[in-house]
Amino acid sequence: MKVNIVDAMNASKGKLDLPEQFSEEVRSDLIVRLVVSEQSASRQPYGASPEAGLRHSSKLSKRRRKYRGCYGFGISRVNRKIHTRRGTRFHWVGAFSPQTRGGRRAHAPKTTKKWVQKINKKEANKAIRSAMAATMDAELVAERGHKIPANYPFILDNSFESLSKTKEVKSALDVLGFAEELVRGAKKTVRAGKGTMRGRRYKKRKSAVVVVSNLDCALAKAARNIAGVNVVSCDSLTGNILAPGTHVGRAALWTQAAIEKIGSEKLYM
Repeated sequence: MKVNIVDAMNASKGKLDLPEQFSEEVRSDLIVRLVVSEQSASRQPYGASPEAGLRHSSKLSKRRRKYRGCYGFGISRVNRKIHTRRGTRFHWVGAFSPQTRGGRRAHAPKTTKKWVQKINKKEANKAIRSAMAATMDAELVAERGHKIPANYPFILDNSFESLSKTKEVKSALDVLGFAEELVRGAKKTVRAGKGTMRGRRYKKRKSAVVVVSNLDCALAKAARNIAGVNVVSCDSLTGNILAPGTHVGRAALWTQAAIEKIGSEKLYM
């Protein structure tokens, strides 16, 4: 598959053959497995304290005719914690036993639970190749909701990596036909539920991803402040980057050096 090369002014600079990684069949089922695996690996284990609900002095005598026992009072024989007493009459509440009001949880969450959902390395590489191929399919990209120009897909020439100002990158993206996409990516909405109080108040959209040969280039700093836009190195691609939320077909702008590096080093094969 041959793709046009354009510069920052949208002028054609020839064509380039894509490496074999981009000819992979789009397998959304594999991509879902990869993204879920990456998300599960970043989940922090949580659980209750092993002593939770067991810190009470709540033993009751099981002997008959014992004044602190539960026999003869018409009550269930469960562990109880004494709040107050008057003679042999007690005000107590259930404790220790999981089925009682005020008792512990029967099966509390444990920190030893394994959250990670593993995926084979060959499957992961195949899923990344599949996600890479999906970024070159204009129909899939448009279905995902991206506002792309009519000449998509195309490759950026290497001069794009030398842009050092954010306003230069924005104006270049406008010229390339991504003005509407930048407006779409800047929108954010307030999240529903408790997440608003836990550091994730806003739901932000994912715009285009720019794939460069390495992150030492000037573009990596210049584009990082544009809402929704990510700049990543071609040797550190993941499912979360190419298919956020398991939805394939993210708009991607690949530089010529990144494409050549993927082909020459046979990345993700």
